[in-house]
Amino acid sequence: MELQLIQKKIFEIRGCRVMLDFHLAELYQVETRTLKQAVKRNIDRFPSDFMFELTKNEWNEVITNCDNLPETVKYSPALPFAFLEQGVAMLSSVLRSKMAIQVNIAIMRAFVLMRQMIIGYDELRKRIEELEINTDAQFSEIYQALTELLSDKQLEEKNRPRIGYLS
Repeated sequence: MELQLIQKKIFEIRGCRVMLDFHLAELYQVETRTLKQAVKRNIDRFPSDFMFELTKNEWNEVITNCDNLPETVKYSPALPFAFLEQGVAMLSSVLRSKMAIQVNIAIMRAFVLMRQMIIGYDELRKRIEELEINTDAQFSEIYQALTELLSDKQLEEKNRPRIGYLS
């Protein structure tokens, strides 16, 4: 399974990276209704830090911001479930097919890759900040040196006797 395909189905909602039930059902090759039924039958395995149901406002925001959602999902009266990484891992114990195991492994790899990318961005951001501090200090020194040179030259020109025709 292609990691980029999975990464496009990971959203940030409530400050968490989640996958929505209809995308997971598509990946697992089951109906969304079937996935939700399996989750509801095993609801004890899905505490709020593993899975939550979107509010109407959150769902409207997702619909507004994501133009690649299936039309059938956009107008569904049911609010989707959002699964965090641990919730997706728990799904493999609820959906016990070989496909579910393969898809789960691919999804876990996508989450890990995204985490690694974020760490890389943090390191890059820190290096850029250090570079800005260093260049700011260097430009400050250059500015001071230029200011001193200009003031020295102006003093030198004031104290210089005029050459040429004096009237």
